[in-house]
Amino acid sequence: MMKSWLSLAAAAVFVLAAGTASAQDTLKIGTEGAYPPYNATDASGKLVGFEIDLANALCERVQMKCEIVQQDWDGMIPALLNKRFDGIMAGMSVTEERLKQIAFSKPYSTTPAWFVGAKDGLLKDAKTLDDIKAALKGKSVGVQRSTIHQNFLEQKIPDIDVRLYDTQDDLNLDLQNGRIDAGLADSLGWKDFLASDAGKGFTHFGPGLTGKDDPIFGLGVGIGLRKEDTALKDKLDKALDAMNADGSLAKLSVKWFGFDTSIK
Repeated sequence: MMKSWLSLAAAAVFVLAAGTASAQDTLKIGTEGAYPPYNATDASGKLVGFEIDLANALCERVQMKCEIVQQDWDGMIPALLNKRFDGIMAGMSVTEERLKQIAFSKPYSTTPAWFVGAKDGLLKDAKTLDDIKAALKGKSVGVQRSTIHQNFLEQKIPDIDVRLYDTQDDLNLDLQNGRIDAGLADSLGWKDFLASDAGKGFTHFGPGLTGKDDPIFGLGVGIGLRKEDTALKDKLDKALDAMNADGSLAKLSVKWFGFDTSIK
C-alpha cells in the first residue's frame, strides 16, 4: 500500500493536537484500518497492524505520546498540508510524484506489487509482465484508488478497463465474485485474501514489481511529512535508524508479514 498524493490518505497518520510536532509531547496517530497487515481493524474494533505497533514504538523512542484514531484514506495529503496532521504512515511508498508535495522519513518497509487472478483464469499461462499485459488487453483490472498501483495501470497498461475501489476488501470481493478479471495491489495487501477460503481459487502471476522495475513503485514505504517539519523528520529518521540497528524493526516485520520487509 503504495498510495497516490492526488487524494491521499493506508492511512496511519501522525497528528499533533496543536502547533508543531517539535513543540508538543503528543502525536495523534490516525489509521485507515483497512490495509492489513500494515493497518487493520480487528473483530472488536481495535486498530491493529504493523504500522500501529511501529507508530507506538517510534513515539516511545522520540518520547512522545501516541493517540490513535481511524481516518479514511482519501484526502490525507491535502489534510497533511493543511496542518490537520503532522505525518502519514499508511503503507505509503516514497515516489517522485509524492516528493513534489511532501517529504518522507527514511523508508521502513518494501514489498513487491502482484497481479492476482483466478488460478485457472486468463492469467494462468502468464510468466512475464509482457504476458500479463497481453492477457489483460480489453479486460477489467481492479485497483485501490489513489495508489501507485492505479498510476501504473493507467500509465503503463492503457488497453484495459481499470476499476477503482475504496478499499482492498472491496476489490477482493469483486474479484472473488467474478466482477473483475484480475487485480493489482501490494503483495502484503493480498496476503489475507490469498490465505482465506474466499481466496483459495486465486493466486499471483508474473514477477513482483518494485521500484527497480518502474519508478512509479517508489523506494519503499515511509512516513509522509510536511517539507518544513525538518525537526520531526530528523527525530523519526534517528528512531528508525535505531530500530534497524537493534533489530526491533525486523522483529516487527516478521511478526506481521512473516518475513523481514525492513530496509537496511
